Amino acid sequence: MAALGVRNPNLLDLAKISDPSGKVETVVEILNETNEILDDMSWVEGNLPTGNRTTIRAGIPAPTWRKLYGGVQPNKSTTVQITDSCGMLEAYAEVDKALADLNGNTAAFRMSEDRAHIEGMSQEVANTLFYGNEGTEPEAFTGLAPRYNDTTAANGDNIVLGGSASGQTDNASIWLIVWGDNTVHGIVPKGSTAGLQITDKGQVTVEDASDGSNTGRYEAYRTHYRWDVGLTLRDWRYVVRIPNIDKSLLSVTYTAGAFSSGAHLPNLLFDAIRRVPNLSVGRPVLYMSRDILTTLSQQVPAAVQGSTLTMENVGGKLQTSFMGIPIKRVDALAADEDRVA
Repeated sequence: MAALGVRNPNLLDLAKISDPSGKVETVVEILNETNEILDDMSWVEGNLPTGNRTTIRAGIPAPTWRKLYGGVQPNKSTTVQITDSCGMLEAYAEVDKALADLNGNTAAFRMSEDRAHIEGMSQEVANTLFYGNEGTEPEAFTGLAPRYNDTTAANGDNIVLGGSASGQTDNASIWLIVWGDNTVHGIVPKGSTAGLQITDKGQVTVEDASDGSNTGRYEAYRTHYRWDVGLTLRDWRYVVRIPNIDKSLLSVTYTAGAFSSGAHLPNLLFDAIRRVPNLSVGRPVLYMSRDILTTLSQQVPAAVQGSTLTMENVGGKLQTSFMGIPIKRVDALAADEDRVA
């Protein structure tokens, strides 16, 4: 059984976020991540209580060259249906009422806990969007990486290998995603609400489980967090993965038409962009980690003639783009990946 100090804030936690006057300070959130994919995703209500079912054209009827007095057999197309499930991501925050009310800082103390929980939920969703796998975690939803991990699969044409050697486990991926209602989008269960739902349960009576008897009681403030979320890939042609980028070998030294070692990121991006049938059917965005974005910004001036990498002010924020496609930073992609065969 976990100690109360692990699951519930205590006096030490309160002291750590209080200034000398006893007021709750603004906490410097050094554990926060930048996962801009959560700002870009389009959301659609699913057609199932637990997710969404998509019908995909799998075969087109072939016409027949007819000769005089010759007959033509009727034909038909074929379809397949794919079901994507949603996961229920939930969390609770509970703090002893007497602790939260110390020095009259109830609202500020609870708000500080809210910010931490919201960040934790956001990081988990961003990580699952790429690496979630219902095969190993049935309660979650399946992200993009398990769907684009085999070059011999039907969507293998949209996997552009980055060239890492066999056995390398410090690989990174770049993703090109064209968001749209008919390409790829987030889903919520039928009849539910999109986004993170925060419910203030107010003051509740809590059982004291610290001694295992559940006989004690105390008053606490409780907050419930819930996010019903899933991912639907309606058309695999509008997502491209560039895996197998060996992070340890990336170089910015460019001679004789090549970098001294590692992946040629601009060339890989050119290749990925050309794999998409039509970029105008949705909102194309490139996603990569901070380190990969830094290396790309250093490689482009050395290897590419012309201005393919631009930076402009969009809505008060500096936006980097490659060939007009916005590049967004996703810290969830900073994890080391196994090599895609």
